[in-house]
Amino acid sequence: MSQHLVEKLKTKFGDRILETHSFRGDESVVVAPSDWHVVATFLRDDASCDMSMFTDITVVDYPNRDARFELVLNLYSLHKAHRLRLKTRLYDEVEFGDADPAHPTRVKTVTDLWAAANWFEREVFDMFGLRFDGHPDLRRILLYPEFEGHPLRKDYAADRTQPLVPYRPEAQDKLAPFRADEGMPFGRKDWAARDVAWSTDDIAHNEQHLAGAVVVDPAVKPS
Repeated sequence: MSQHLVEKLKTKFGDRILETHSFRGDESVVVAPSDWHVVATFLRDDASCDMSMFTDITVVDYPNRDARFELVLNLYSLHKAHRLRLKTRLYDEVEFGDADPAHPTRVKTVTDLWAAANWFEREVFDMFGLRFDGHPDLRRILLYPEFEGHPLRKDYAADRTQPLVPYRPEAQDKLAPFRADEGMPFGRKDWAARDVAWSTDDIAHNEQHLAGAVVVDPAVKPS
């Protein structure tokens, strides 16, 4: 549905459009960090694009890539009823610093284009540590200022705790509520090690539980 937007950007920016791809009708365009704000401005201001609605901005962490962070901006046109994902790839500022143009770690804020991006960019900073040049108030939004690190990075230990108020001594034996194989998100660096903790006893218990389940055939309508 938004393929014409991709062609419009290719015509306007040429080889500055690094990649394009489509998934189930959703179009994505990848640009260099230096073109992030320029392309976003065009998408908002060009009459045939008219991307008037900022929907979301988020990050995917690929720790095995050199430019490990893929920044994703979701846009929608209220009048044209088309949408587009704008993406760019950033390096880790902890590893490369912020002064190496060959390894960009930041982009310019889009809060001047869509005011709603303010808190979303703060969340990206809070959870992943990415900074936005020119943001009017770039500070944590979900976690407290004393929090160390950024918990949605894949290299942040999944079982690390940072209580704002120290645990009471009598509560120490109540922590933690999960076993090693429970309550941990997929994709963590230590997931393979945790997967070993899934014992044969647990598997047998689940198989026994599932053996008594009622299987419903979706092709059969209830009487």
